[in-house]
Amino acid sequence: MSNRAIIPVKLSLTKGDFYTLWAPTWKEHGEEWQAFLGDDDHVLVFSSSADLLTYLESAKPHDLSSHPKWKAFEAGSADRVVPGSKDEYDIIGAPALLAGRASYESVDALARIFAITRSLAEVTTAKDAVLFFASHSVLSNVARGYEHYAGEHGPGEWSAVGRTVLSNWAKVVSALDEQVRVVEVDSELSADAQTRIDEAATAAAAAKEQAEKAAQKAAEQADPYDSTDWASAGIDPVKITIQGKSVYTLRTYVDGAPQFLGRFGEMFTFPTPKQLVRWIVENDEHDLARTATWEELMIAANAGELEIQVHPVNSYSYSGLVADISKGPEAVDTEQMSRGYELFADAADWASDDSLNSFFLAHPRMQDYISYMLGSTGSSGYVPSKPYTDHAEGWKQLEEILIKRFSKF
Repeated sequence: MSNRAIIPVKLSLTKGDFYTLWAPTWKEHGEEWQAFLGDDDHVLVFSSSADLLTYLESAKPHDLSSHPKWKAFEAGSADRVVPGSKDEYDIIGAPALLAGRASYESVDALARIFAITRSLAEVTTAKDAVLFFASHSVLSNVARGYEHYAGEHGPGEWSAVGRTVLSNWAKVVSALDEQVRVVEVDSELSADAQTRIDEAATAAAAAKEQAEKAAQKAAEQADPYDSTDWASAGIDPVKITIQGKSVYTLRTYVDGAPQFLGRFGEMFTFPTPKQLVRWIVENDEHDLARTATWEELMIAANAGELEIQVHPVNSYSYSGLVADISKGPEAVDTEQMSRGYELFADAADWASDDSLNSFFLAHPRMQDYISYMLGSTGSSGYVPSKPYTDHAEGWKQLEEILIKRFSKF
């Protein structure tokens, strides 16, 4: 069943504009039903939404009280009786929509008018209106939309609809006029209802505005990278700037363990993003090809839609670190050093070799220095002292260990 199970509508008939409730087709116990707010004899209509709300709050009996969604509708705010712009039906003015050529607007409006007119006719058994729809099959194509009338034979068929309506519509409207009863309500109660409708509408507009601002703020704060193929696959481009050059590769984590684009401990690196993409399209002999989401990237790459986008957290720069280390701890950007060391460790874990461990075994003070600089445990009270050239040289050797893993540099 539609979420709009019971809809407030505005109907323009011979005697004016009226408001009522419409329950489009729903299924219950295997049967289809449709209904309007009414009694045993007529559809009940009102001169305003406030009059409609006043009547509903009077608890007088009506046909919709047995609708399966009635209680949910009844529990809504006061403005639940106000029709939306698409729920206003100028039934008496339908012929005017056919005076010109078919357009998106005119076909859509006419289709909606036909739908509610036919529903009114069937619910109230308004004979002339029922016969009108049953006798003219050309009317059913209006529901197909503007595209149906955009072809070679479209204008002729649209004209046929116009002639049919022009010849019969007065009888249709007259038949419906006889099936509605305008209900009068207490004016003071209606005025109070209007006040509550206005308050509810204001509150709803404020809530909508707040929700839109929140959505806009969330969109502004969203990371564009999250919508890329890389983020979807969980495999990230990595940029490494070291010793005056930059290279690109790929990395992911499988069960917390790093995996690079490469094989047997050799990290496949490329001087430009385009070369990297071109290579992965033509080669599948590497560790990442075994990951579950690699095929997602290949689909995008083969379609020419994959572009290298490096998120800032995956961009590593070693520029100036050796020189800064030689100046002393105060000159070192510890965030830059921490990220650089992270890449050393990831590469060593992935390669499953002892190069990093062997280096620290041979240079224990370098391990203490890094622990001190990064504020980690295990520095054993060590504090760096001049000269700092040994630390700078040690860091340079760590960079060389990483570079030796590169396929190209």
